[in-house]
Amino acid sequence: MKNFDSRSYSINDFLEWHSNEQLVLSPKFQRRSVWTDTARSYLMDTIVRGLPIPKIFIRQSINVQTRASIREVVDGQQRLRTILSFLNDGFVINPKHNPTYGGLYFSQLGIIDEEVQSSILNYELAVDLLVNMPDEKILDVFGRLNSYAVTLNEQEKINANHFGPFKTLADNIAHKFHKFWLESKILSEQNILRMGDVQLSADLLIAMIEGIRSKKQIAPYYKTYEKEFDCDVQVLEDQFTNVIETIKGIFEGNLKTTEFRRIHIFYTLFTAIYHMQFGLRDINIIRKPIIQSDFARISNKLALIDNIFQEEDKDTLSSNEKRFLEDSRRATTDTLIRKRRTEFVLNLIS
Repeated sequence: MKNFDSRSYSINDFLEWHSNEQLVLSPKFQRRSVWTDTARSYLMDTIVRGLPIPKIFIRQSINVQTRASIREVVDGQQRLRTILSFLNDGFVINPKHNPTYGGLYFSQLGIIDEEVQSSILNYELAVDLLVNMPDEKILDVFGRLNSYAVTLNEQEKINANHFGPFKTLADNIAHKFHKFWLESKILSEQNILRMGDVQLSADLLIAMIEGIRSKKQIAPYYKTYEKEFDCDVQVLEDQFTNVIETIKGIFEGNLKTTEFRRIHIFYTLFTAIYHMQFGLRDINIIRKPIIQSDFARISNKLALIDNIFQEEDKDTLSSNEKRFLEDSRRATTDTLIRKRRTEFVLNLIS
């Protein structure tokens, strides 16, 4: 027998329930965590853009004295508190999240767009109603839900706890090149579903900003950039795009058949091309921006990488080639190893 009812309610419905004291936002089931301003801004930006947010769970009961329905928020308190606070001019959306509506209170949004306030109020929230369900049954429901939850990987945990402009930039770039990751066989669809594309994009962005760093530094840099990130996100996106388009031009759709389809080798290719185009910190090799007439020459030079991996008699390889091969097989994401691989490729093509 079904013990819940799935419905959709508008934000305006929740606003009315809250005004009429029919919405309980602090039940005993709720965690006491408080969202940061960036997290609140990110949620409202999601709503303004008309994108979905997670489902809310509510226990509904009747107050027999007043005959009014009481809605007790079992899961989704912080989301609803954020929405109600924004509607009451409690905070503004960060301009880095939304350049159009950033810096404005809800009451001021009509200055920019007469329809946006109405769109927010009419935005529908997915709700599961747990009608008259006792405490022990609610605890059982959430125990069962958690039993089927997939354990978050490192990047998923990072994305769940950060909402700043760097996180948004890494997400946007990852999604922008979705087709490229798949067609080049750098990432599989399953990798992308588990945010492998975001992790790779963030890793490469950190190299662009800070210089080549260990993959282990992704989480610390997310934390640092959450507090302060003064980079021009449009410049970074344009530079990232330039490098990807240059790689496309060099390989003419054949990247998927080369060793560069491997993530750690692709990282090296990207950082080498980025250095040639814009310059990397701590790399002293003289650079010259790559133009279309260079594509064929560089393609021929990079073919040596496949030969290094395919060479059966390793004794025929030079000492630098042997070290590159070793650096491609052990500690592949350490800073020093990454830097040595990048310098090898740069010396090969420059």
